[in-house]
Amino acid sequence: MALFLVSCSTKVDIYADYKEIPVVYGLIEAEADTNFVKITKAFCGNNDNPINALEVAQIYDSSEYPGKLDAFIVELKSNYGQSYHPTGRKFDLDTLTLHDKKEGLFYSPLQKVYYTRERFNVNHGTERYRYKLYVVKPDSDTVTAETGVVGGDVRVGQTQVSFQSAPTEAVSSLIFSSTEEAVIYEIGMQFRYREGHTGQPMVTKEVHWSFGARTLGGYEKVENTDDLYRVYYSLNTLFNYLERAIGNDTVWDENHPNVVRYMDDMTVFIAAAGEDFNNYYQYLQSSQNGLSLSSEYSNVEGGVGLFSSRLFVRNTVNLSPRTKFDLFNKPWGFREQ
Repeated sequence: MALFLVSCSTKVDIYADYKEIPVVYGLIEAEADTNFVKITKAFCGNNDNPINALEVAQIYDSSEYPGKLDAFIVELKSNYGQSYHPTGRKFDLDTLTLHDKKEGLFYSPLQKVYYTRERFNVNHGTERYRYKLYVVKPDSDTVTAETGVVGGDVRVGQTQVSFQSAPTEAVSSLIFSSTEEAVIYEIGMQFRYREGHTGQPMVTKEVHWSFGARTLGGYEKVENTDDLYRVYYSLNTLFNYLERAIGNDTVWDENHPNVVRYMDDMTVFIAAAGEDFNNYYQYLQSSQNGLSLSSEYSNVEGGVGLFSSRLFVRNTVNLSPRTKFDLFNKPWGFREQ
């Protein structure tokens, strides 16, 4: 005990020796004409030269690798449940500098990204595809990450939705289909309209909302189906969001026709993402809720970050006649075109 007490010290090193840590983020979208991967590096100070991270983050080359790294994606394929093997397709990633990044915690306006315009295959029948990312660092060490690709016939199960303006506790539902490789789903809606004030041009506006992101276990499965699920929403939803967006500051009436609005479209969107994205999302949710986790989630070997896949589908739907009737009878100036 005496030896232990004598050996104790109150000095704590808050900085470890610097080690270059690659940071990789990429979400593959099979339907996109261009896919991007962000490849940077972490930065830190030391005990003799502590840093202000918010200041260093504003310096472009504090986290950017100089020049262009050797980065590429290799396509892997499996048939009838056999092991995955390269197909011979290799996507070399080129670089592109974005010049319009808004100011924030990290440097702006320049952002260097890696990209490919090659098309990614999705699972079909007995054919299964995966894609492996390789990034060769300046010291020749290689960073890797691997993902499947979300794809398939994701769709909304109806062409018409209904809402009402009178307060109610009644609900309706949306039906959507699931797809292979997707683990987490987010369903939402968007209502677009045009607004014109007296003597001013028409302006396109929108209200949109999400029903939250969850795995399929968080949705109600439609009976006697293999891939259909249901999400519920309040019949007051659309009018509640329009009330917040429009309020009473531009009320229309016969004596004050100061505003006119026209409906454009109503859409339902479905965002679906792969297993690694779900694991990363759950990690972020737990961190925000104050739960202690041992380490940040990452599926990047030789670095940190996320390499996964996602899919975004937007379906146009019609508003029911009752919904349109309520909309035209609210004092918001909505009219038939």
